[in-house]
Amino acid sequence: MFNIRENQIRKAVDLVGGPTYTSNLCGVSNACVHKWIKAERVPNIERARKLSELSGVAIAKLRPV
Repeated sequence: MFNIRENQIRKAVDLVGGPTYTSNLCGVSNACVHKWIKAERVPNIERARKLSELSGVAIAKLRPV
């Protein structure tokens, strides 16, 4: 059986309301949010905290080691 890992950034962004809404609330560009999704990581700790607060997804899942 395959173990497909869920993209936690995409999950968080979807919970907030999508990339455009997330970018507006986090003060970044829409392209930036798409980069986070592709990289599966939010590199900036403050942005990760904001996305965590908005989505309810644990910050550890947004900034994996």
